[in-house]
Amino acid sequence: MGKIENDDRTPLPRSFFDRPVLEVAPDLLGRTLVAATPGGTVELRLTEVEAYDGGNDPGSHAYRGPTARNAVMFGPPGHAYVYFTYGMWFCMNVVCGPEGRASGVLLRAGQVLSGEETARKRRLSARNDKELAKGPARLATALGIERSLDGVDLCVGPQSPLALLAGVPVPADQVRSGPRTGVGGGGAHQPWRYWVDGDPTVSPYRAHVPRKRRS
Repeated sequence: MGKIENDDRTPLPRSFFDRPVLEVAPDLLGRTLVAATPGGTVELRLTEVEAYDGGNDPGSHAYRGPTARNAVMFGPPGHAYVYFTYGMWFCMNVVCGPEGRASGVLLRAGQVLSGEETARKRRLSARNDKELAKGPARLATALGIERSLDGVDLCVGPQSPLALLAGVPVPADQVRSGPRTGVGGGGAHQPWRYWVDGDPTVSPYRAHVPRKRRS
């Protein structure tokens, strides 16, 4: 898909993430995520994210307090929270807010800017380049993100296997918001999913479907 014009390669400072999650989430759109992991480097422009507000949000992994799984969310902002889901996939969040607050932004989708060949090898089921990182698990797979990267500092630049760069922020009039995908219960209707209007890499919205209990 190629590079974009006016791409700012400056790592985002920690102060960018040390804000309320509902400020950080839409501001992440258009930023560049660089993953220098075994097998190759892939760069991606973020086009879709979701905010999770810790103890105030029943949809958050941190809602009931710290555990071994979510410990990174309670640490300093600007770090990656990587978790395993459905016994098959990894997903990546960005920790926000002051230390101990445990809010984060799920990275849901993006446009691959470089490293397409590497991403294609990791995502053999993608029908085209627009689908390489169309969904949170697909994004993590395309970039080679695994649990070993949980806690990585995103603010230190090239010396880190994961970095978030300034990129090209998306103008506010091009940002849309709505309910989060697959979230039920008390957090079902919060309009905390943000995406770039009309971008073909944005994943489709799916409402929460309660799991049926086995009889």
